[in-house]
Amino acid sequence: MRRLLTIPRGKLASLSIDLQEEHRQDQRYLVEDYYRVLANAARLQQAARANAALVLHCAYVVDTDAGAMRPFHPVMADGSSAFSDKSSPHSAICPEAAPLDGEPVLIKSDASAFSEGSLQDRLETGAIEWLCIAGVWTEACIDATVKDAVRRGIRVLLVKDACGSATAAMHQIGVLNLANRLYGGAVTDTDRACRLIGGETVDVWAVRGSVPLRFSFASAAAEYDQL
Repeated sequence: MRRLLTIPRGKLASLSIDLQEEHRQDQRYLVEDYYRVLANAARLQQAARANAALVLHCAYVVDTDAGAMRPFHPVMADGSSAFSDKSSPHSAICPEAAPLDGEPVLIKSDASAFSEGSLQDRLETGAIEWLCIAGVWTEACIDATVKDAVRRGIRVLLVKDACGSATAAMHQIGVLNLANRLYGGAVTDTDRACRLIGGETVDVWAVRGSVPLRFSFASAAAEYDQL
């Protein structure tokens, strides 16, 4: 379901989620076509900066010594986190999409960016109505953040080609599942998102009713392309 969308200036924030080195350096957590994800996320950040929009970054960093891990969190034999450990250089944000001076970096130890605590306050302080979301993994931290945003009454602009997962299939199905219930928000690509950030009126995909996208393994890629 396509419709025209305009986002008022000053009402949108850009949020990049977990764009960390482990997704291109740790064989266990590689993201397919990660360079494209990073490049598109960087384009969104640049568009936001050029239009004086709030630019936020989020990183998953786990401190097993702090005792604040979620239940059943996987750990290594030495007690360190199986991923995103605080002592690992792979937990660093990739330089292509790294924050500029003064841009907030929210450190979380759970899937949703809202679990960190200050994200909601920052959005409320800035009177933000729309959150432009990019990052990884689509079916995990992106999914959790999008659902938490909608639950809080924040509209989400989900930029499908600025997100990614271990495989194209995992990513595409994750986006389709979110699109089916992205009430109040929209799905688009980086080109259109940058134009929206710049104040243009753009054609986007927005859910109407409930669960309009009925797809199979065979049809998922084609349905994704239509978003």
